[in-house]
Amino acid sequence: MATDPDDDELELIRRSGVVLRVGRLSLSSGTGSYRVKASMARVARALGIDRHEAQVTLTEITTTSHRGASFRTEVTEVRAIGINVDRLAALEQLAGRLDATGRTSVDDVTESLDRIAAKPPLYPLVLGAVWAAIACAAFSFLTGGGVTEIVGVFVGAFLGQALRRALVHRGVNPFAVTMLCALVACFGYLGFVSLLDATGITEVPHQAGYIAAVLFLVPGFPLVTGFLDLAKMDFSAGVARLTYAVMIVTSAALAVWALSLVVSLTPHPPAPPALDPGPLLALRFVASFVGVLGFALMFNSPWRIALAAAVIGMLANVPRIWFLGTGAPPQVAAALAALLVGLLTAVVAPRLDVPRITVYVPAVTIMVPGVLLYQSVFSISNGDTIDALAAGVEAALVVASLAIGLAIARMLTDRTWAYER
Repeated sequence: MATDPDDDELELIRRSGVVLRVGRLSLSSGTGSYRVKASMARVARALGIDRHEAQVTLTEITTTSHRGASFRTEVTEVRAIGINVDRLAALEQLAGRLDATGRTSVDDVTESLDRIAAKPPLYPLVLGAVWAAIACAAFSFLTGGGVTEIVGVFVGAFLGQALRRALVHRGVNPFAVTMLCALVACFGYLGFVSLLDATGITEVPHQAGYIAAVLFLVPGFPLVTGFLDLAKMDFSAGVARLTYAVMIVTSAALAVWALSLVVSLTPHPPAPPALDPGPLLALRFVASFVGVLGFALMFNSPWRIALAAAVIGMLANVPRIWFLGTGAPPQVAAALAALLVGLLTAVVAPRLDVPRITVYVPAVTIMVPGVLLYQSVFSISNGDTIDALAAGVEAALVVASLAIGLAIARMLTDRTWAYER
């Protein structure tokens, strides 16, 4: 026989709903499931909920809140998958403030969440496209591109990211968006270098660098957070995130493959320009800093977070490149670089009062082997199984090594990661 809820049960419903909203905002901003659970638990504790449990996947949250003899179970779905570092930082600061004050009211938390949810992106569409273009242009230099490739990549990535921002905000299917934006970015790059060739400005063809123009589509956040979820024994969320990331990469790579067939190109990086060791080292520092900065700002990071990530990424990426030059295995270089990123972030992030993920994911995104990922799918589509396996396995090992390095750093500096209880 159905009964009307009493006052205590109604209050639990209100409090549970606010906690679930915190989780929805966190999940839709791109953070890992462990961070979503931690944020909800802190807010639940501040609202006087005795016990809070949650199951979080890539797009769904199931929570149960206990208070006295009553409990409340709720389920929600988050269809929009994106990255919003500014929102993640704001939610972390809210949870930290509630921890410091102890108890708070539902109305106060709701008012704070309303402000966080209503805040527009820090950068307009055009400026967001500029950040992506800068990041890809820097990546192009680090993979051997010269001046022509760098400028061409800037043009292509700008057009692709601008289109992506416009379509994503209209709710278009993310895989269709990825394929379309990959085509636009490649056409933008090839159009630029073809124009230079036609006008006689350059005598050497530069079409080989077009793959760098689509590197803004590499899902760095889902790849890294997926492996970190697995490290936290959260297999449902980790597998879902990695599956989503693979589908995004595959969508972009299939579009690149189709274009490559039409224009008879292969996605191999260009031959690097000849530079003296001194200038080359200096330019690698600059490119690493600018590349990480561009990716961080593309993720809607405030400038203080973006600059911190850029400095940390620069200090880790240049030694990684040098280590690779000595013949070291790529996965070893990636793990050591990520370990350094994680240790530096453990010092910097608390001083900025932001989640570590907002700093270390942009810092390692520039180390994700996007070219290898695209080459693997391209080779599969062409029937070159051996080449596909070689590129795919190396890319997977490098990405896994990045996550392993970050996880080890987290275990060394965070007790909640080192121990399950």
